[in-house]
Amino acid sequence: MALTGVRVIELAGLAPAPFCGMILADFGAKVIRVDRTKVAMALDTQARGKRSVAINLKTSEGVALLRKLCVQSDVVLEPYRKGVMEKLGLGPQELLKENPRLIYARLTGYGQSGCYAAAAGHDINYLATSGLLSRLGRSGEKPYAPLNLVADFAGGGLTCALGIVLALLERTKSGKGQVIDASMVEGAAYVGSFVWKSQSIGMWDRSRGENMLDSGAPFYDTYQTSDGKYMAVGAIEPQFYRQLLKGLELDAGELPPQMSFNDWPQLRRIFTERFASKTQAAWSKIFDGTDACVTPVLSFEQVSSHPHNQERGSFIKDSRGEESPRPAPVLSLTPAKPCLSSDLAIGEHTTEVLEEYGFTSAEVDQMLAAGIVESNAVKAKL
Repeated sequence: MALTGVRVIELAGLAPAPFCGMILADFGAKVIRVDRTKVAMALDTQARGKRSVAINLKTSEGVALLRKLCVQSDVVLEPYRKGVMEKLGLGPQELLKENPRLIYARLTGYGQSGCYAAAAGHDINYLATSGLLSRLGRSGEKPYAPLNLVADFAGGGLTCALGIVLALLERTKSGKGQVIDASMVEGAAYVGSFVWKSQSIGMWDRSRGENMLDSGAPFYDTYQTSDGKYMAVGAIEPQFYRQLLKGLELDAGELPPQMSFNDWPQLRRIFTERFASKTQAAWSKIFDGTDACVTPVLSFEQVSSHPHNQERGSFIKDSRGEESPRPAPVLSLTPAKPCLSSDLAIGEHTTEVLEEYGFTSAEVDQMLAAGIVESNAVKAKL
């Protein structure tokens, strides 16, 4: 795989950093998640393909051990607030002195500088601070956060993974590592570059929820069908809009012009009534094979059995039969080969990982006895 041979130390965290680590693991990196000891279970649902080492970071020996793992790796991925790693003596300045090739990725909400750098927050706060949240929501309603996808995962985990891959590529030229300051605020804002840079062409000059792509346009929205399901409509271009009207059996001559903003409420009422007259399956049959840009809104239960997704193998099942999306994008030469085994236990791989990093069995046993590390390998197999 593309990242085969890359060793990553991921310090256990929530959502964005685990997603970043999973991306790297999916594409071949050896990702070792460093967990705390005496923790019943991890809240990491993005642990696919990783291994777990449990270290007691409340001991100086545990901190020294983590240091050794970090400086012998290619990437350190840490999700803590500013200053936490420095207090442990494991900040990037210290580690890069020992290993100048190390890539030290710091994934936080507000970044490593600025007056919010040490503040707590979640996706909705980062989205708000990025400016994007002010643009999300329907007309006359309060701003709406679309799950925790934009800041945590798109602006956070995915953007951080891109930074790591860029740094790995640069290292092949300079031989040097570097520090990645991945701010979810800035990542979310960057994901929204189209919104920022298309303001001057009149795409966002109306209030929230009244523009073409933010649910303002009746030809870019969702509509309920007679069986309580939904169809998604994205018929923006005139030729696609004509196909939409044809499928709905509507005469363009009897309707207001497509781009008549003042008539959009009337058009939406007409479309709403028409879509409510048939089932989702009936509308899918009408629009499949056309360029009307009308598709069914698929549930998680439906999505893998949809013919298109089924033909591409877009969803995979793990050893327990649980379904999730296949890693993307698809590489022709070195595609991802995601691990399909069951979720790992905290400390499941402590012994084998430490031995890989050069510790003897006796040294590992000594650390286990002293409570510096924890191993749950036997428990994990039961």
